[in-house]
Amino acid sequence: MKASRRYFLKVAGLSTFAMAAGAAKADAAYEGYSEGLKAKRWAMVIDTRRFQKPEDMLPIIEACHKVHNVPSIKGPKEIKWIWDDTFEHAFANDPNPMLPEDVEERRFFLLCNHCTNPSCVRVCPPGATYKTEGGLVAIDYHRCVGCRFCMAACPYGSRSFNFKDPRPFVKEINPAYPTRMRGVVEKCTFCAERLEKGLMPACVEASNGAIMFGDLNDPNSIVRRVLAKNFSMRRKPDLGTDPGVYYII
Repeated sequence: MKASRRYFLKVAGLSTFAMAAGAAKADAAYEGYSEGLKAKRWAMVIDTRRFQKPEDMLPIIEACHKVHNVPSIKGPKEIKWIWDDTFEHAFANDPNPMLPEDVEERRFFLLCNHCTNPSCVRVCPPGATYKTEGGLVAIDYHRCVGCRFCMAACPYGSRSFNFKDPRPFVKEINPAYPTRMRGVVEKCTFCAERLEKGLMPACVEASNGAIMFGDLNDPNSIVRRVLAKNFSMRRKPDLGTDPGVYYII
């Protein structure tokens, strides 16, 4: 009980500090390299027709998790940056009851949608969750106090909480990316650290062209070109978050 009270006071105190300081934005640690890829609004397009079974998706999930030291923890305390799920769970509010059967039977990649109007950013007391200039939703792990307000606010279930030290559950640590600690939230970053170095996200590289990534504000970008020629959907666009992940159906 005393521990819970101390935790509550810690969060409340940080919330007051953040508001008093004008909820100062976290340092944009993901921006800086001159050779990095730039965009006004990064977006991802996933061609769901290219993934016929869960086995087709596994290499992409593994590529993401290996690069970012995502621990392998089974059960309700699982940590996941990108995963697959059913149409019913991915598009729970889809208004079309007459979709082709093969679409309803597909599996869909789920991840952080890097929204234009992210609810997670608005509710974060210490400003640990913030937006970069390219529209990415990032987390400063050192500022995160583990209050999980962002998890409650995210309508996509894209965030995971480290209930235990994740490091013992990482099979082979990638020294190029920081490991996390117990008590912080984590999620997909659209591989911001790779964009800095002029590289595409790990999932894009592993997808053999099935996942596309680019500047949504650039009419000549690959994402704009494929969206102009294909029917696509987004998850829960009616909530006003303006998600940045598109699914070609």
